[in-house]
Amino acid sequence: MPNDTPDRPLAVVSGASSGIGLAIVQSLVAQGWAVRGLSRHAPAHWTHPAFTHRAVDLLDPQATEAAARELAGARALVHAAGVLRVGPLGQLDASAGAAMWQLHVGAAECLANHLLPAMARAGQGRVVLLGSRVAQGKAGRSQYAASKAALVALARSWAAEVVAQGVTVNVVSPAATDTAMLADPARQAQAPALPPIGRLIRPEEVAALVAFVLSPMAAAITGQELQICGGASLPR
Repeated sequence: MPNDTPDRPLAVVSGASSGIGLAIVQSLVAQGWAVRGLSRHAPAHWTHPAFTHRAVDLLDPQATEAAARELAGARALVHAAGVLRVGPLGQLDASAGAAMWQLHVGAAECLANHLLPAMARAGQGRVVLLGSRVAQGKAGRSQYAASKAALVALARSWAAEVVAQGVTVNVVSPAATDTAMLADPARQAQAPALPPIGRLIRPEEVAALVAFVLSPMAAAITGQELQICGGASLPR
């Protein structure tokens, strides 16, 4: 497994098999990080000597706890694992809501609970939670929006606890991003709205922002929700 070294500090990335998570992995490896990916499956067509995969179902709290205990020494945590299930009032699915809460919030809590105290003791560390523009509220996506909005509260609370120890905690919230999630049959009745720039956000654009937030130049940014929205947040 990659280990934290002076040449390659260790970053942990959940949801590393595809989409935004894989783009983040590739960006961090290119910028000199060793990366340990957490997801049910390894990336299908990409490998690198600085990347190792740890198979874990983050919907399983016990499995997530076991994986978190193996991550000592990480200098950065990026929680990018996500799933989207939609449903209007009258058709809300409690099991879908529970799954999104566990994956987005429960897994984040477990990973942070193990990694952030060690970062604080070391006097350095970075955490990025992948949020969503939908956290502002959107018809038909209340359960998803609630789980993503919770990440902002977690990030601000954790940031307040570790700010004096050189650790930052932030949320990066993309608008609709060009990933396989948009092709999920569970959401085909609700097509994504294009941002004002006229196209979907690209995974590599999200990855570039995450990489900056993890960099030394972002040491003064903490407790913030950073939106990459193609102008979707301009109307107020």
